[in-house]
This record gives sequence, structure tokens and C-alpha cells, in this order.
Amino acid sequence: MLEIDPSAPPPPTLPPGARFHVERFLGAAAMAAIVLITLANVLVRYFTDFSFAFTEEVSVFLLVFLTFIGSAKAFLDGNQIAVTYFVDKFGAAWRRRFLLFGLAMSALMLGLLAWYGARMAWDDFDMEVTSPGLGWQQWIYTVWLPLLSLLVLARIAQGFAHVWRTRTLP
Repeated sequence: MLEIDPSAPPPPTLPPGARFHVERFLGAAAMAAIVLITLANVLVRYFTDFSFAFTEEVSVFLLVFLTFIGSAKAFLDGNQIAVTYFVDKFGAAWRRRFLLFGLAMSALMLGLLAWYGARMAWDDFDMEVTSPGLGWQQWIYTVWLPLLSLLVLARIAQGFAHVWRTRTLP
């Protein structure tokens, strides 16, 4: 059974003045759009023999969008996923070092995702790839991958700078 140590310090977060509500608003808007699209699809399918199955690609895009927005919000608040069982056994100085290392590795991964996502979006644009359901230009969906990766990367950089400046963990 997983036990949480109540004496363990909470993860460092950004100072209250640095909180932004952009991610919260965008996440709520994406979730509302997913709910409305799905509800419309269910109602139309229930009352008619017609299906809005082609809207699945918009729902999948919004779900990926929501995932990146949620990740940016989690890094902003210091609530990113972390397995800290072994790290919590060390002192505060080592926990800070591990946190900085984890943030640096997350930044590296998001940087690579932004780079390769930009290349993929460019290929979709250059090759004029269209989406299978709606026939829209595929780059309309894929261009968001590097952009949202850069948003998450910016939030990681904010967290890294904050932890670096504070010098100690709470």
C-alpha cells in the first residue's frame, strides 16, 4: 500500500505573483468543446441514423491540446508527476539537485519534441497532407505540437529559475 509521508516537504512552486490563469482558461475551453462535440454526436446518433464520426479527429486534437495545457499548468504549479520515494530519503540539498536535474531532463525532452514536432508540421505543410476525416490540411493540427511544447518548456524554465533562485527547498 502506498503511504504518503506527511512530514515530506511539498514540491516547490512558483511564487503566488507568478501564477497565470491562461492554462486554466484554455484547458476549460478545450474540455467544454470536447463535451459539446461528444454530446452533439451522441444526440444525433440517438435520434437519427446519422453519425458525426468525422468529428473524432477534432476531439482527439482537443484532447492532445488539453494534455499539453495541463502539463504546462502542472509544471507551473510544481505538481508534475514525480516518483520521490528514494529522493525523499536524501537531505534538502540533494532533493533540490534532483529536482533541478528532473526539470532539466524534462526541458530537454520538450525541446526535442518541439524540434521534431516543427519538422513534422513543416512536412505536413510542404507535402499538403490532408486529414482523413474532414479533409483539412494536417498541418493545422500538427503545428500545435511545437507551439504547445514551447509553452510547457517556458513553464519548466520558470520553475527551474525559481528553484535555482530559492537555493533551498521548503
